[in-house]
Amino acid sequence: MTYDVAIIGGGIVGAATFYKLQKQNPGLNIVLIEKEKRFADHQTGNNSGVIHSGLYYKPGSLKAENCVKGRHELVAFAKEHNVAHDVCGKVVVATKESELPFMDKIFENGIANNTEGIEKITAEQVKDHEPFVEGIAGIWVPCTGIIDFRGATEKMVEIAEGMNEASKAILGEEVIAIEKGEGKSTVVCASTKYEAKHLIFCAGLQADRMAKKDGVDLKEKVVGFRGDYYELTDQAKHKVNNLIYPVPNPDFPFLGVHFTRMTDGEIECGPNAVFTFKREGYGKTDFSLKDTADALSYGGTWKLFFNNMKFGIDEYRRAFSKKLFLKTLQGLIPSLTMDDIRPGRSGVRALLLGQDGDTRDDFRIEYMENSIHVLNAPSPAATASLAIGGQIADKAEKHFNLK
Repeated sequence: MTYDVAIIGGGIVGAATFYKLQKQNPGLNIVLIEKEKRFADHQTGNNSGVIHSGLYYKPGSLKAENCVKGRHELVAFAKEHNVAHDVCGKVVVATKESELPFMDKIFENGIANNTEGIEKITAEQVKDHEPFVEGIAGIWVPCTGIIDFRGATEKMVEIAEGMNEASKAILGEEVIAIEKGEGKSTVVCASTKYEAKHLIFCAGLQADRMAKKDGVDLKEKVVGFRGDYYELTDQAKHKVNNLIYPVPNPDFPFLGVHFTRMTDGEIECGPNAVFTFKREGYGKTDFSLKDTADALSYGGTWKLFFNNMKFGIDEYRRAFSKKLFLKTLQGLIPSLTMDDIRPGRSGVRALLLGQDGDTRDDFRIEYMENSIHVLNAPSPAATASLAIGGQIADKAEKHFNLK
């Protein structure tokens, strides 16, 4: 059959797009195509599981607007469909005087972004929330939470499939090529071809490659950064109640190492951020010649390296040294010891990198004649997924003239 819409990519953004588009248009025949054997097997299923509040993002940006809207939708969805979650709150902690001006800035961001309930707190109040943390001031963010993002993704797909018996979600089918035809496209996979009138790409770590297969003239390139986590051992779990974040360094493109109580009760510490030699590689020594050549032949990668040389060296040293990782964690909880942490899992983040080395911070969605491409959806995309999916569904209705 020829589907009305084919969605490529079964992470949480692809699942949310499937769910929203099908909910708004029950009569549409939609196919969701995912190359892995499970949904949410890359960025979605390997992130820190945090429901972000909207504190860090520039007011008026797509990140800010979609994070706050999406957070409310995600929590409501989780409540309605019994997805494991807990809106437990977090503390953002300043540990030195030089961090206070930027702490004030993100607090003002939070106010501008309607991040409800946030308040500045003293060192003593920080300890009321997290007794083992040492800091000089902080921000209490009660609307931050934790969630099983993989479970949320699977539930969105399940509900969307149930709305129309002709719609389906396909696992284990990697998209090899896109063939353009008259009024429709053929999505060529390893073992099957799927015809669709319109295409929506939510391909995450493969977003730039999928865009090129669809004929998009994309100047930027996706570059992967691996984040390694440690876990607290049972003897140390009492030292963290919920979520503890540092004040992020404005010169560093990531939020920094933090503590997260997961929905399964484990407590993760991390992640760091190191260039990965394999886009979908989660081990420290994973390597892909294609991915490495792709990244290192691109001028933007080298400009990012040179612009962040000190950070990059520090992150790599910490990636291979438990002692250095612990030292970073002790900046927030000085009483942690080597016996309190053990190596955990890793995740890989996709950054759409400009030729000038800029990390293209905001969400980016582009529209072709009969296709839509989510080219950049870094954190907080998982939190914002239902808002992003709703935005794509609305645009698709107009852009593809679905109604």
